Formats: sequence, C-alpha cells, structure tokens
Amino acid sequence: MTTTFPDVSISTERLVLRPFEEADIPALTEMMNDEMVTAWTSVPQPYTTTDAERWVRRIAPSERTQGRGIALAVTEFLTQRLVGIVHLRNTDWRTLATEVAYVTAPWARGEGYATESVLAMAQWLFRVQRFERMELRTPADNTASQQVAQKIGCISEGVLRNAWIARTQTADGGWADIRTDLIVWSLLSEDLEGVTDQLADSGYASFTDWN
Repeated sequence: MTTTFPDVSISTERLVLRPFEEADIPALTEMMNDEMVTAWTSVPQPYTTTDAERWVRRIAPSERTQGRGIALAVTEFLTQRLVGIVHLRNTDWRTLATEVAYVTAPWARGEGYATESVLAMAQWLFRVQRFERMELRTPADNTASQQVAQKIGCISEGVLRNAWIARTQTADGGWADIRTDLIVWSLLSEDLEGVTDQLADSGYASFTDWN
C-alpha cells in the first residue's frame, strides 16, 4: 500500500504549487511574521530565518517522505513570487483521508489565491491520488479561512469546543494565547462537482495541470 505522496508540482492558470526551495527562505520568514499568520497559526513568534531554514530544509520535505502529508509553496506563475502555503497533514493512508491547512502572504490577499490553490490541491488529491476525504479545521473567528472552505464546496460538520489556542496582540505589542473553538469542515470527491464551474463564473482561475 502506498504511504507517501509523490514529489509533485501542481499548476493552475495563475499559480504553481511546488516543493519549497532555498530561495523561498526570505519571503517565508516575512510571511510567517505577519500579524494574521501569528494570530491563527502555531508558528514560532517571532519567526526567524532559522525557523524558515528548518522548514524548507527539513520539516517540509519530511512531511512527504515520512508519510504524514505534503507541504507545497504556492507561487505566482508569472512572477514566481511566494504567495502562500498549502499543507496536507495528519494523513491516514488506510482510510485515505487527510487534513489541509493553508496560509496566504499579506502581499497576496484579496486575489483568491487561497481558494485557487486549495481547490487545485483537492482536485489532485481526489482525481489522481484517489483519496476519499479532505478535512479542514478553522478557528471560530477566522472568517477568511471559513470563506475558503465554503467556496471550494466544503460541508461544515460541527464544532470542536475550546480545541485550539489562537493568539491576540496585547497593548504592549506582544502576544497572548486565547482559547477558541474549531469548526470542522469536510470535502468529498462528489462535493467538487460543479464547484470549478461556479468559481470560474466568479472570476477564479481554473485548475489546469500537475506533474
């Protein structure tokens, strides 16, 4: 039984999802120090160049080689600029189920890149890897992340109460941990039917290729 994802790049009309490279380290460092990323993820704060190097050189590659999932850099097709991350994690190879997480750089928000990249990953996951389920977990107050889930056709399954630690900025510029609920979303292969056409009508670039 296959227990690792292939070393793959996935393309849309506007984006390329590919393995991380050394050249991504400066932009990754900047992106992960953004206030919204700090608030809704568990990344170290401050996020240093050493943290970025560890992610690019060791953590991201081992996600795939050790069978936990796959972490891809999201880049613009024309400029090759890093605009985000899409990460499949907590993969169960027996049930063919995995969880997706995503981050969008502050300089790329408002372009629909998160929706486009997560949809491309889902199409590849279901159509090529023949998976049965993709799950998302979004903090209760992270409406932007919830909108991505809704746009790609995810179904809200319920709430995990008090299940996550988010961060809020304090008056002195520091960060304090706060408890929050997680909304659980799921996507099955049949949920994708019609979603691509609907997004195209709304102006989102469509999925095109993988290799």
